[in-house]
Amino acid sequence: MKKKIAKVSIITAIFVLGSMAIISAQNIAKVPNSTPEQTSSVQSKEVQQYEQQADEQMEIPIEEQQMSLHKVLKQKFIEGGPAWMAPIALCLIIGLALCIERIIYLNLASTNSKKLLQDIDQAWSKGGVEAAMEVCRKTKGPVASIFYQGLSRYDEGIEVVEKAVASYGGVQLGLMETNLTWISLFIALSPSLGFLGTVVGMIQAFDRIQQVGDISATIVASGIKVALLTTVFGLIVAMVLQVFYNYILTMVENITNDMEDASISLLDIIVKHSKK
Repeated sequence: MKKKIAKVSIITAIFVLGSMAIISAQNIAKVPNSTPEQTSSVQSKEVQQYEQQADEQMEIPIEEQQMSLHKVLKQKFIEGGPAWMAPIALCLIIGLALCIERIIYLNLASTNSKKLLQDIDQAWSKGGVEAAMEVCRKTKGPVASIFYQGLSRYDEGIEVVEKAVASYGGVQLGLMETNLTWISLFIALSPSLGFLGTVVGMIQAFDRIQQVGDISATIVASGIKVALLTTVFGLIVAMVLQVFYNYILTMVENITNDMEDASISLLDIIVKHSKK
């Protein structure tokens, strides 16, 4: 009985020692030929690499801050590729040109309607309808043109004058809204071109991955970066043009309200002088 127990204990000890040896061999295989000095040197090298990477990451924002906004936009524009950036830039140039033209036109079209009404009233009191029409003829702007068309129908009655003012007011409103449809087209077209460039760039990035046969972080990151730049610039162009577009609409709305109020005052002046 004692011999059996001794044999079992010896077999158990051999099994335990064997398993410990296997585990230690596996640990040694993970770090082959590693000594404490080598392990400490490897760790120090890794620490140095991490510190170097951290320093590089801290230096990048400083360099970007030192670069002017013009240089950054120019660099990103070149990175995006001329095939898609050029149409987006063209949308910005043409859209801004149309916006500036409309702003200049509307600024020249604005008239001091209260002063104009006073001049018409005084001229009518002194020289009749012809004198009032002469005042409108010498004054620039859509309000004076509407007044002139209404006064020219004075002999046909107040109802005809009112219809003439309303009809010619619609004509002047159409002239003020000229080219606004083209501006809205460029607002919608610029982000669409950006999205199209992004989709094409993503397809090209996956084509490169397929040609290489391996997913490389450099290939994927560079392709996606170039693709997304077109979307960024397209959205920037759309936002810039949208601000100008809303400003122009506000100017048109203000001039239209002024024309409507002034037209009502003109009818009051006509009625006042017709009773004399």
